[in-house]
Amino acid sequence: MKVSLFITCLSDALFPPVGEAMVRLLARYGVSLEFPTVQTCCGQPAYNSGYWDEARASAKTILAAFEDSDFVIAPSGSCTYMIHHYSQLFKDDPVLLEKAEKLQQKTYEFTQFLVQVLGVKDLGAKFPRKVTYHPSCHGSRLLGVKEEPLVLLENVKGLEFVPLPFAEDCCGFGGTFAVKMADISGAMVTEKVDHIKETEAEVLVGLDMACLMNIAGNLRYRGEPVRVMHLAELLYEGVKGA
Repeated sequence: MKVSLFITCLSDALFPPVGEAMVRLLARYGVSLEFPTVQTCCGQPAYNSGYWDEARASAKTILAAFEDSDFVIAPSGSCTYMIHHYSQLFKDDPVLLEKAEKLQQKTYEFTQFLVQVLGVKDLGAKFPRKVTYHPSCHGSRLLGVKEEPLVLLENVKGLEFVPLPFAEDCCGFGGTFAVKMADISGAMVTEKVDHIKETEAEVLVGLDMACLMNIAGNLRYRGEPVRVMHLAELLYEGVKGA
């Protein structure tokens, strides 16, 4: 079985420990992640901005990179769901449409793969901290990743989970939205951080580094000592310390 890591742009360029945590966690279950070096951006920024020709160019590279993979695993619900848009991008090209549909069927967000495919709900992790969770919009609303991260957190020994008020509200990032509508984006992330402060959590965890980067920036700006982590990082730190 060939399982490949789709690292995504932000994790690759700014948050490499997320990918490292995924590799090491999955290795514990006999899954050796391969890394096709030709992979590139999934094309989401171009797609969301209406530049579909440019998005197709990126998408073709992704299709080629993972054509021989049995499973593709990504640390981002947003980028994972972008692959679902490939069928729209290639609806007039039967050959590429077939490849796009096959890629969609075998691509999973990290917690989806752990829980749904491997059947792993308890990694034996220990993390004695008060933790809250932000469900990113694309992962929860479009990809449908809702229960998987909560199940994994529930089984971390010593972890005190505190529900985040208005958790489903967007953090305000939205990719280019944060640039084009900076004032609105800033108001949204400020409100999100207000709710995080209400929980008195020591750690904020999530599944998408784009959203977590945005929230972490507001936390730092306001001098809040909340640690921000991808769930893969928390779980890996937890199994090392168990």
